[in-house]
Amino acid sequence: MPVQTSSTVPHAVNNFYDRVMLARALPFLVHTWFGQVRDIPTNNSNIIKFRRYNALAVSTTALTPGTTPSTASLSSTNVTATLAQYGNVIETSDELLLTTLDPYTTEIMELLGENAGQTLDQVCRDIIVAGTSVQYASSATSRVTVSAAMKLSAAEVREAVRTLKNNNARKITSMISPNPNVDTVPVNSAFVALVHPNTVYDLKSDASFVPVENYPSQTNTMQGEVGKLDEVRFVETTYAKVFTGAGDAGVDVYATLILGADAYGVTRLAGHAMETIQKELGSAGAADPLNQRSTAAWKAWFTSVILNDLFLIRVEHGVTA
Repeated sequence: MPVQTSSTVPHAVNNFYDRVMLARALPFLVHTWFGQVRDIPTNNSNIIKFRRYNALAVSTTALTPGTTPSTASLSSTNVTATLAQYGNVIETSDELLLTTLDPYTTEIMELLGENAGQTLDQVCRDIIVAGTSVQYASSATSRVTVSAAMKLSAAEVREAVRTLKNNNARKITSMISPNPNVDTVPVNSAFVALVHPNTVYDLKSDASFVPVENYPSQTNTMQGEVGKLDEVRFVETTYAKVFTGAGDAGVDVYATLILGADAYGVTRLAGHAMETIQKELGSAGAADPLNQRSTAAWKAWFTSVILNDLFLIRVEHGVTA
């Protein structure tokens, strides 16, 4: 008797559909971790003003007995930043709700959460990477003269550290925790570099670079920390700034940000820093008379601002192709 197989009686459904969604490739978001957090209370303003009093001139002239010296004058520097709203929305139909196999509601909310984090990270990055304190690798004198061979090295890192120290920048001892509580956590004292994986690839060839797995103690290491060199700890992210095609002969120029404490600020609207908003089918009333559309969205009030250009430095360099 012939044996009937799937070759003679094909399956009604040719493939098994696994409803567990595949993981997405996500960047490590780090640019907001090392700023001062100063939120604006609701119903006050959308502009925040940071102020610092400037140091007094050193008094090196000896006092004359019985004579009051001239009084010193106070001066201050103000830095302002204006909050802006950011957001994104996904609209879905009743047809999708009633016919799809996918757990799309969960996936949509995860997508929106990821999108919010990526958006605010890039907004912060593009603000702080625009600082005026810049160091070009090797013999380069401008971005367009940076070649692929002008890589980030121990000598470049030490030069950046020297600049920061001469500017009286202090080392970072705490960071904003990358969890929903938005609190601060202590870290081992150091300057912190935000660095691209392509740059880390070159650093690992430098004998002075110490990979994080070789630290004598893992206490207070940061998420994404890959190693240290001199007095700098390196945190890796694919969102590190790359000036595509901006270098010599059209090579990509990589920007490694090396930060001291209080270099920049992060501001949100208190109580409205981040909102997720869902509108169900028919919630639009007459605008959705057949209950056909629902939406999910995120909205945030956010800005970042450089507080002191002297406390951060952008090293522009090439990488190995």
